[in-house]
Amino acid sequence: MEFTLTTNIKATPKQIYKSWLSTQRHSKMTGGAAFVSDKVGDTFTAWDGYIKGKNLELEPYNRIVQAWRTKNFEDNEGDSQIEILLSEQGEETTLTLTHTNVPESGEHYKKGWSESYFEPMKRYFEVINND
Repeated sequence: MEFTLTTNIKATPKQIYKSWLSTQRHSKMTGGAAFVSDKVGDTFTAWDGYIKGKNLELEPYNRIVQAWRTKNFEDNEGDSQIEILLSEQGEETTLTLTHTNVPESGEHYKKGWSESYFEPMKRYFEVINND
């Protein structure tokens, strides 16, 4: 199972990229504790340990590819993968997230990305960019 979601955020690709790969900013941006790195091969956790994974490919300010799994994955299920593409559109950035190798139907992950990432990210960047 795989799906692609797209959203627009009032921030630059650089702001989103740096925040996604910063422990402090990722935590503030989503509201869940995260421990992340901006180095290929490093592991990460997000949402208070519910999500864990590894940085596979990083193209500064353009693309993030991560191995990704939640505590809901069975031990015998392989990691899924997320690819985040950032494209500047005037004062906004179009964030395109492709989530592949999802073990179930993926419907609750689609909802999770929207409610636990995209909506809090929009609020986070609205606040920091209006200070």
